[in-house]
This record gives sequence, C-alpha cells and structure tokens, in this order.
Amino acid sequence: MLRQIAPEVFQISLMPRNSINCYIIEGVLIDSGIRSSYATIRKALQKIPVYQHVLTHAHADHQGCSDQICAEFGIPLLCHPDEVFRTETGRVTNDYPTPRHWVAKLQQKYWAGQGHKVDQTIVENDRIGNFRVIETPGHSAGHISLFREQDGVLIIGDAATNMNLLTTATGLRLPPNIFTSDQQRNIKSLQKLAELNPAILCFGHGPILQNRDRKFEEFVTQCSVVV
Repeated sequence: MLRQIAPEVFQISLMPRNSINCYIIEGVLIDSGIRSSYATIRKALQKIPVYQHVLTHAHADHQGCSDQICAEFGIPLLCHPDEVFRTETGRVTNDYPTPRHWVAKLQQKYWAGQGHKVDQTIVENDRIGNFRVIETPGHSAGHISLFREQDGVLIIGDAATNMNLLTTATGLRLPPNIFTSDQQRNIKSLQKLAELNPAILCFGHGPILQNRDRKFEEFVTQCSVVV
C-alpha cells in the first residue's frame, strides 16, 4: 500500500498492520523490507520514480530486496560506513547480540537479500534532498535517521518502533534487544532525536505518528531512566 504522509514523502506498507515499512522521500527510496517485498516496492516505484536508494541500516527487514531494486532500476545504494560490510556481503545478522539464535538464522535464510555494492557512504549532517542525515547508532552500529527541518518529518528507522512486533499492537517501544547491538547507545540516540521535536515520525515498524502531543519526547524520557 502506497500512502502520502507529507509533501514528497510516501509510506510503502510491506506487511499487514504496517509491521514492515519503507519510504520514498523526495525521489529517494529508504529501506527495502524483506526479500519478498520486491513486487510491492517495484509497483510503487513504477508510480513514483526514484534516483537513489538509502538504507537506515542493513538488517534483513530493511535490505531484503535492495540488490534487486538497485539492479532493475539502475540506482545507486547509500548507507553509513559502519553498515557497508553487511550491505555488501548480505550477512545482515552478524551484529545481533546472539547471531546464532534461531530467529536470526530464519531472518538470514528467508528475509535477507543478496549483498550489493555500496556506491556512496553518508554520515552526520550529509543531505538527502532536504533531509539531514543523523547518526543514531545503537540498534546497529551505523544506523541513521533522516530529518527534514522545514516540516519536522523524521524517518526514524528502527531506533524506535510504533508497535509490539509480536502482537502488532500500536505503541512506542524500544527495538527488541535480540536484534539490537547496544540498547543503551540506542537510547542515547533517541535522546538526540527527541531534541529535534519531530512533528511526524515514520517507523520501520508500526504506523506513522503525528507527534502533536509530544508522545515521542515523553516516551524517550521514560526510556532514559534506564540509561
């Protein structure tokens, strides 16, 4: 399902109840779901052309069909330097706390895409159109978020989720520890994002959050108690 969120910002819901999402921002594809997401993303890109593909991080539910998309549409792939190894090799679970856990093995076998060459790396304060790159490590070493100052749109990746990944119930949560390399570092990244006072948050997992009543900042404050 393709849905416009803000000017030149579109959500592509890849699984029921927004359980896995990717986005198109100003002609740039952000993330690519799992391997079987290819047909859905391809259909969306036939409606809204893109000229670049950016990964918030190279986990199996974010790079799943990056290789297919970049090859078919002839677009460059960008990520943070600390995500290059996983992006190019396709070994996307190697930074999990327990990479030999059965869930990690299933993700690697059935969700992860083939590795694809990274054309360019991006770091703090680089620009993707009108969006600013923000380094938000913790969920993975090179996790990034993207923020557009003019209207407060934040592409948050997996620094936080807006659903329970088991029940799919909506609500702000930390990413599961099983998939997060350093949760305390991730919480510090969330503190950094909360200082931006985002107006609209776009998650890798869960529905869009219109942050009118500052729910996100309240959530981060609660999380910060454990740091």
